[in-house]
Amino acid sequence: MPVKQQIGIVISNKMKKTIVVKIENRYPHPIYSKTLVKTKKYLAHDELEECNIGDQVLVEECRPLSKRKRWKLIKILSKSSLIS
Repeated sequence: MPVKQQIGIVISNKMKKTIVVKIENRYPHPIYSKTLVKTKKYLAHDELEECNIGDQVLVEECRPLSKRKRWKLIKILSKSSLIS
């Protein structure tokens, strides 16, 4: 079974070993062809607490780690220019 991976932006890192990742899904409207953006927020496990807000990250689906946490951080694709 293939493993699901997504690219997203970190919007919060205030929890211990957990980050909130925003993932955007862009798709055309079936009738009007306008590009729509649907956004979802996922909790992801960050073992080393190395992510900051604004980082672009790759997350992978995994077994449930808590009530809402089912993703884990694979790598940071680009660091944000924000200083935090």
